[in-house]
Amino acid sequence: MSRTADLVIVGAGPAGMAAAVTARRHQLDVLVVDEQAAPGGQIWRDVEAVSCKPQAAFLGNAYHEGLAAVGRFRASGATYEPNTKVWQVEAGPRAFLTRDGAASSVKARSMLLATGAQERPVPFPGWTLPGVMTVGAAQIMLKTSGQVPVEPVWIAANGPLALLYAAQLLKMGGRIAGFLDTTPAIDVSATIPKLAAAAFAAPGDLLKGLGWIVNLRRHVPYIRHVARIEAFGTDRLERFRYETASGVAATVDAHLLLVHEGVVPSIHPTLSLGCVHNWLGGQDCFAPALDAWGETSEAGIFVAGDGGGIGGAAVASLRGEIAGLRIAARAGRISAVEAQAAAQPIRSRLKRALTARSFLDAFYRPRASIFVPADETIACRCEEVSVASIRAQAAIGRPGPNQIKASTRAGMGPCQGRQCSYTIASVLADAEGRQVPDIGLYRVRPPLKPLTLDELASLDDVGCPT
Repeated sequence: MSRTADLVIVGAGPAGMAAAVTARRHQLDVLVVDEQAAPGGQIWRDVEAVSCKPQAAFLGNAYHEGLAAVGRFRASGATYEPNTKVWQVEAGPRAFLTRDGAASSVKARSMLLATGAQERPVPFPGWTLPGVMTVGAAQIMLKTSGQVPVEPVWIAANGPLALLYAAQLLKMGGRIAGFLDTTPAIDVSATIPKLAAAAFAAPGDLLKGLGWIVNLRRHVPYIRHVARIEAFGTDRLERFRYETASGVAATVDAHLLLVHEGVVPSIHPTLSLGCVHNWLGGQDCFAPALDAWGETSEAGIFVAGDGGGIGGAAVASLRGEIAGLRIAARAGRISAVEAQAAAQPIRSRLKRALTARSFLDAFYRPRASIFVPADETIACRCEEVSVASIRAQAAIGRPGPNQIKASTRAGMGPCQGRQCSYTIASVLADAEGRQVPDIGLYRVRPPLKPLTLDELASLDDVGCPT
């Protein structure tokens, strides 16, 4: 089945919902598709159901703000299709979907990709053992089902999300065996101007974060500047070893280790489209090049939210509104002058909301070993390709990620390179004496997500991808 719409939005998180509400305000025909069963994205995951559960009391006011956002989205009149997987996007624009076992396509005047962020991969020796998981995954379990680990958990992490999860876990009666702060030591004097700007723009957020740290250090063993981690076990995690930048080391027994090194934009769709991407040095990642309205180098295709650069829920919502205005103008529902005037106060709020971002990016840089891990580390966990194997290929010549994919199968597994692309690029850059932006990432090919032959066969001739 092939359909049409004025606007198709991929993702029902803060950015996607805000863009839908704005576009509907100007009478656009809007279709919103999302893999999850309910709107809210990862940040407000399943907020409608969770708001009625006991854990809601421990998730904080910011989480409850999502309930109001979802309410506005539900009332907007946008067509919403949950449990829908987007497995290909094309210029035009056109999206290919599967829902309830059947594939379809939708052609639109404009497309907004609000695919959010993914946790940065944290490769170290033993990271693929059962019992090692990400803080983000643990927080999803806490949010949706109120699950708290039975045993005290170790957390080895860097960044606000880990501090938030630790605070929520303690409030819900969970126990933390120790918090390994992997934030590298930095020149504090260099961050003072950014800290001052952040304190002026968002004093409440900084005080909240400081409160998390103070409470954590009061109740939990807290080890700073952890530089290296190695996990051990036969069939699952049994123990791990850590070492600080100053050389202090210890080995501890553990059955659950949660790791986190920040998040990066989810850019598989824009890579597939061939959009121009820029290297964001402050966030150590690629992001699509966007104009002031969020439009990519492909006409009619927009990105809003963390998929265009990490900013958080408030920033994502504002970027969604701005993109929605431009899309409405592009459809002829408002003039360019009207869109500019409506966007001006939103841009002012956006600028203020982004003020703290430069401080967070500078203060919470990932540790160096995340980018170029030890040779025995598994780089591609889907195909079990080691860092040593990548280095061996690099020694033959100056291969790029696509040559590595062909020779080692790295990046060919179910995640299609989402978990190894940056590691491969970083190892190649280190081995070849180049920079990651010069190496680039894998070439992304359809399908973006796995689909069955039955689903593919259900497309009619008109809907077949090119």
